[in-house]
Amino acid sequence: MTPAVPPVHALLVVDVQSAFVHGAEAVPDAARLLDRVGHLISAARASGAFVVHLRNDGPPGATDEPGTPGWRLHLPVEEGPAEVVLGKTEDDGFYETPLNALLTRSGVRSLAVCGVMSEMCVSATARTAMELGYRVVMPHDAHATYDIPPAAGISGAVPAAMVSRTAEWALGDGVQIVAGAADVRFTAPTPRRARPAHGM
Repeated sequence: MTPAVPPVHALLVVDVQSAFVHGAEAVPDAARLLDRVGHLISAARASGAFVVHLRNDGPPGATDEPGTPGWRLHLPVEEGPAEVVLGKTEDDGFYETPLNALLTRSGVRSLAVCGVMSEMCVSATARTAMELGYRVVMPHDAHATYDIPPAAGISGAVPAAMVSRTAEWALGDGVQIVAGAADVRFTAPTPRRARPAHGM
């Protein structure tokens, strides 16, 4: 049984875009992934936690090129004070985006990370979150990637499930891995108050 972990203040949904979860180019078992990510989003909203949908802006000709069908977020978004969409151009969702400022202003000190791809954008975003001092929880069944094809003289094909598990392991002891999305609990953060102007 997965040990209980304290609730987190926020959910980062990484690149759950149609290019990666729908159609012939979807990650393996995309339906399961969408179900688990959907559960996390619903639970976060119900608890008043902060929800961030990261959306990758791919280069021209890529399946996630801005404005193309594959670029669109696949799950419904309820944008508002506690739920936002942020575009990014690199694997790391914190790189040259206002993500850290948004989380800090909202009082977030702990978060769960889910989405695609396990060893790329999910991993890079989780690693930076830990480096910035956030407590990070990663539900094993709520992130995914593709199989690694065979490479002559190096290895045979590596199944996607093994790639995802290795990505978790490579994050080290700082991340809290839980078995499933159902093991993640949320709570509303307490926004930080603005400091009064000097002399007030």
